[in-house]
Amino acid sequence: MTIEVLAPILFLFLLLIMAVPVGVCLAVAGLFGLFLFGGLDTSLGILQTTPYRTVGSYALTTIPMFVLMAEFATESGITKEIFASARIWFSQLRGGLAYASVLTSAGIGAISGSSSATAAMMGSVAVPEMVSLGYNKKLALGTVSAAGTLAILIPPSIPLIIYGILAEQSIAKLLIAGVIPGIIMTLAYMLIVYFWIRGDKKLAPVAENYSFKQKVASLSGFWPMLVICAAVLGGIYSGAMTPTESAAIGALATLILAKVFWKMDWKKVYTAATRSVRTTSMIFIIIIGANIFGYFLTITRVPQDLAAFIGNLMIPAWGILAVIILLYLVLGCFMDQIAILVLTVPLTFPIVTSLGYDPIWFGVLITVLAEIGLITPPLGLNVFVASSASKIPVEVGFSGVWRFVVGSLVIMLFMILLPQIATWLPGRIH
Repeated sequence: MTIEVLAPILFLFLLLIMAVPVGVCLAVAGLFGLFLFGGLDTSLGILQTTPYRTVGSYALTTIPMFVLMAEFATESGITKEIFASARIWFSQLRGGLAYASVLTSAGIGAISGSSSATAAMMGSVAVPEMVSLGYNKKLALGTVSAAGTLAILIPPSIPLIIYGILAEQSIAKLLIAGVIPGIIMTLAYMLIVYFWIRGDKKLAPVAENYSFKQKVASLSGFWPMLVICAAVLGGIYSGAMTPTESAAIGALATLILAKVFWKMDWKKVYTAATRSVRTTSMIFIIIIGANIFGYFLTITRVPQDLAAFIGNLMIPAWGILAVIILLYLVLGCFMDQIAILVLTVPLTFPIVTSLGYDPIWFGVLITVLAEIGLITPPLGLNVFVASSASKIPVEVGFSGVWRFVVGSLVIMLFMILLPQIATWLPGRIH
């Protein structure tokens, strides 16, 4: 690797270490590399055309619609209703609020797609309630931090959408592919809580009991989520709507439900829309920067050379896959999942597909790996978010998530041995 290729890559990592925003890091390092190879005219030409070409993509409109849907649900109080309903159904069980937190996080994930937003909401609502009832803080914060990661696997998943754009794969199939792994992960997390509490019953008490009538009445907190999920996933799976159209319908359905049944005023609508613009802008800046850096990689043929190098290694396909998985696990300890995707997919995707692995399956696999990165130190974002929201030290959260990390790794292994877990359902879409 020549100094002209190596210098921009090292410059990129230097900027990341300096905590410069990821999108800016990618753009500046990419322009520096383009300048070294093509001169000022080349770098300026890319800078003039790339931003519009990138964010002008029709497929990218899926992201702001799903973000807006999540903000409407959060601002209106729909997400709190989901937790209140789950709490009533599980309260008679030992550790019932922990089970309710996992199930609620999965439900919020079905209308959110944002792990940090889910962790923040549950950290501020569920964790204080669990602690006040005598739950162990490690159990409470660890469960909420880990369960928040379900939001990026259960559709609508923003990381899966970004992967689909980067890898030029069907976004509809990718979103549907996350359904079964998401359900399995949800059940696995609840099972982890069960065995954790079974080993030490002092960790969680039995809370108050509710009558069957009260439980049925509480289901009113679940039906908005079911309506929104039906609007989004039903449209995609049936083929009646594209993911972009389904996202728009989902956002509209959430707004109507919030206005009619939760009496959300226009001030809250404005707040939700403003936060959506900020979140979308952050994501788009990262994607623009990734595209600029991608032009540099294309000119220097780094992806092709790397793929050829790995292809010539005298190790089997599963060994190469293991190296790629290890790469994602290490990066997940230090970087945001979206940044990891835009940095690595142009490099790893051609390698994985050349080995014969299914591209839809690989998208779900690296999303699971991103989930793990969200709760592993030193930069487990979900743990920091939930800790900040609940006012509990972050080290308590990290000491409470390791069981969930192990569980996620086991599920990842099952996905490798049984790829049909991710490929069967999207295979039904034609």
